[in-house]
Amino acid sequence: MAVEILMPALSPTMEEGTLAKWLVKEGDAVKSGQIIAEIETDKAVMEFEAVDEGVIGKLLVAEGTSGVKVNAAIAVLIEEGGSAEVAPAPKAAAPAPVATPVVAAPAAPVAPKAAGVRIFASPLARRIAAEKGLDLATLSGSGPHGRIIKADVEGTMARPAAPIAAAVAAAPPAPAAVSAATVAKLYEGRAYTEIPLDGMRRVIAARLTEAKQTIPHFYLRREVRLDALLSFREELNRQLSARGVKLSVNDFIIKACALALQAVPAANAVWAGDRVLQMQASDVAVAVAIEGGLFTPVLQDADTKSLSQLSAQMKDLAKRARDRKLAPQEYQGGSFAISNLGMMGIESFDAVINPPHGAILAVGAGVKKPVVSASGTIEVATMMALTLSVDHRVIDGALGAELLAAIVSNLENPMAMLA
Repeated sequence: MAVEILMPALSPTMEEGTLAKWLVKEGDAVKSGQIIAEIETDKAVMEFEAVDEGVIGKLLVAEGTSGVKVNAAIAVLIEEGGSAEVAPAPKAAAPAPVATPVVAAPAAPVAPKAAGVRIFASPLARRIAAEKGLDLATLSGSGPHGRIIKADVEGTMARPAAPIAAAVAAAPPAPAAVSAATVAKLYEGRAYTEIPLDGMRRVIAARLTEAKQTIPHFYLRREVRLDALLSFREELNRQLSARGVKLSVNDFIIKACALALQAVPAANAVWAGDRVLQMQASDVAVAVAIEGGLFTPVLQDADTKSLSQLSAQMKDLAKRARDRKLAPQEYQGGSFAISNLGMMGIESFDAVINPPHGAILAVGAGVKKPVVSASGTIEVATMMALTLSVDHRVIDGALGAELLAAIVSNLENPMAMLA
């Protein structure tokens, strides 16, 4: 018997993808869990594993093919002792599983299948079920077309529940706008290059439209004096140079924000549609610009990590983001984000909140300015502008001000962050 291998949904927003590379060829034997292809989603290039064992009978989609719809057949797998005839799909076909973090919950009991109903299962799954004395009629299949596979038989533990709908809800469609033809007509006779939108740019456009249309933003602004931090960073880097560690100002900002979220726990929250989820750990997302788009990899438990650990993890995440090699769980989640354009010379700006986060901090460049000291004299200091964009549904003005004050205090007293 042969079964179709379907285009998987590798992220919550994925509707179609590009089959970037086949790692097998027709006639190759594959095992469950073996990587057989690389799929380019709207966010990254991800590895795709076989869910069953057999021989690749036919590759239906060529390498480099874009716009392949989720659940479209991309190859045919011939199982052990089977023929090239593709198994008919049951009437209620199960969608391909989404590779995204889920919240564990006890599974509901599976009702036995009605007598006389054909059970679709791989030969290996049937053999293991017979050895374990399991009734296949009581199992639900996670393979193509709801087929029972090896993992379903071996995994007798409760299955994870579906992701929280509010956390992974697809972005709503953008409001009706003028058509491409109408816009092009305005520039008739003028030279231009038409650049089609790729998957990443479409998702960015949809999510930012959603953010500005549905999130009631308000903005809080502060300046922070960096002289103590710059001096402390220079001394730390001198001492850490033998270990090959070099801390950036951004590493201190990540740590300052993570500790501030712990100091003001009510602000460490996300909007979940009809409720607010107050988080316990400080999972901080940091915007990373890549060619053609943007990633926000998440540093989990940033409040518990040292500056050197944060620095090493951030460098690794940024590199893999630029190579589009991040797994979905590495750029999903978090309650707070940082966008730093100071390194590009931008002195101040307002960032758009990345839903479902409660806030995002926009960081400008450190600039030397004349300031009035505590004694009333004029002196030169390095000042950096911070703008906190806040979701008013999650964080009120006074609470946002308290959070921003805690961030500023941490940055102006960097040694205290190590205590």
